[in-house]
Amino acid sequence: MTDLKFEVVGADGPKQFFSRLTKETIAHGYLFTGTSGVGKKTFARRLAQSLLCEAPHPDGVLGYDGTCASCKLIGKEETRHPDLLESVGALKIGETDEALGFHEAESITSRDLVRQLSLQSYSGGFRVFVLGDVDFASPAAANALLKFFEEPPASVVLLVTSSTPARLLSTIRSRLIEIRFPSLSTAQVEQILRERGFDNDQVKLGAALSQGSVSRALAALAEDEEQLRAQVADWFFEVVRGVTPEGTWATRETLDEGLEIVKTLVRDWVALSNAGKESRLLALDYGKQLKKLPSVDSDRATDTLAKITEAQRLARTNVSPALVADYVRMALTGTAA
Repeated sequence: MTDLKFEVVGADGPKQFFSRLTKETIAHGYLFTGTSGVGKKTFARRLAQSLLCEAPHPDGVLGYDGTCASCKLIGKEETRHPDLLESVGALKIGETDEALGFHEAESITSRDLVRQLSLQSYSGGFRVFVLGDVDFASPAAANALLKFFEEPPASVVLLVTSSTPARLLSTIRSRLIEIRFPSLSTAQVEQILRERGFDNDQVKLGAALSQGSVSRALAALAEDEEQLRAQVADWFFEVVRGVTPEGTWATRETLDEGLEIVKTLVRDWVALSNAGKESRLLALDYGKQLKKLPSVDSDRATDTLAKITEAQRLARTNVSPALVADYVRMALTGTAA
């Protein structure tokens, strides 16, 4: 019997859930939610590979041999498998007369997906659609897919991932089975960083700064000043000094993670003010700059953190990202005692 593997770090709950299913009992659609960088898209791709693998699956749906003809068409970063169709990010409505094949188009639209959903499997088995970090550029783009979420064709499995599921239409979200992905442990983040070729010092630093997210670990280790973490930190220290920054880091794509970075910096600032310079910091890479800040008043700090939490709620609505960032800027202004 062929040994099957499932190369996903962490995600014990989702693994346990899918291990109970068979190809006969798997549902038509799932929504994978959780913080960015916890392995949702990786799990979706490996689950898709498992469903399409030609090796015998005596139990469950998880696992692939990695050597069959199907597996060889599915790479770690991209695929040319005709029954595995992937899209990452926002979906536009698309033109009605476009006729490009799914793997031929530069970008995928909702109407592309509608056309592909109506086709039969090339291999006679499943067709799997992975929509990573899904967002819809307009209500029309979401509504174009709604019929297929309601009445999916036979043998089609939709795997949707989102770190901001509240932005999805309730009519779409209600038709998918939601699976929550927990944050990774420090040891799991370390394992992933080692597999990506980082040295031991980088692994330890990245894992310490990750807060359970590989995306945050990689951002913290990046030396590019254009990285979001660096942009947000520069913006934060300017605002605290009383300077109004000329630019903004806030876009629809960066808003959630940027707010989390600000919140972490404020928490560390409060900890240093209340417990002294020996406090254990989450943002170790900005420790020196944080220790130079004046003390923050406890009442003001509590109010500021509450406003940042409110900003995170606003970020899940249609409020302009620039307005949300400016709301946080005004909350930070005058926080220092």
